[in-house]
Amino acid sequence: MVCMGCDIHGFIECRRGYRDYENDSCWHAAINLDHLYDARDYDAFGCLFGVRNDFGIINDRAFEPLAAARGLPPDVSKRVRDLYEDHEGHSPTSISWAEVEKADWDVLSLQPDPYVHEYRRSADGSWQLYSRHLGAPQAFLDLSGCPPDVADRAGLHFPEGTEWLDGDRLFRTGRLRRKDVVRPDGQWKPVWTVMRTLAGLHGNEAIRLVVWFDS
Repeated sequence: MVCMGCDIHGFIECRRGYRDYENDSCWHAAINLDHLYDARDYDAFGCLFGVRNDFGIINDRAFEPLAAARGLPPDVSKRVRDLYEDHEGHSPTSISWAEVEKADWDVLSLQPDPYVHEYRRSADGSWQLYSRHLGAPQAFLDLSGCPPDVADRAGLHFPEGTEWLDGDRLFRTGRLRRKDVVRPDGQWKPVWTVMRTLAGLHGNEAIRLVVWFDS
């Protein structure tokens, strides 16, 4: 069976202090997610919303998702409901800015990552994650002596925590933190920035992200 690609859609909504009876909701569609996020990151989808939550390994969940399978909010704004129905999407869910704010971003994945991680020494001498290699770099191939088919998914072939030291570089198999997948300075930064800004005006519980997926 061919696995189809999966894209995310959605809206940031704000809750107003009054009910719009014409639209039968207190929630207002503030900004389309398409304006802030234009990527297809399955690990982030899984980490946040439980969609494609497997690191590419069948039947193994990668993370305990923050907001999975909640359905479309019953009080969703008419604009967002209409857009969802037009997309014929699946796996609708939502998360408030309050939940994003209090989430534990240091929590580890449920399963070891199949890909090797590269660490570099920071100014204080500690090892900091530099890159998660979705394909084994030549430096790791040379250092480990692994054939490419093994090195590309070293986490499946070596015990968790196996290390290969190369001067000020360290390659390691292991688990990822939630913030390694959804990096605060990465592709989701514009989304979080807008939600944070709106929350400053309306309150953390009055801002939410409603999402769904296609294919």
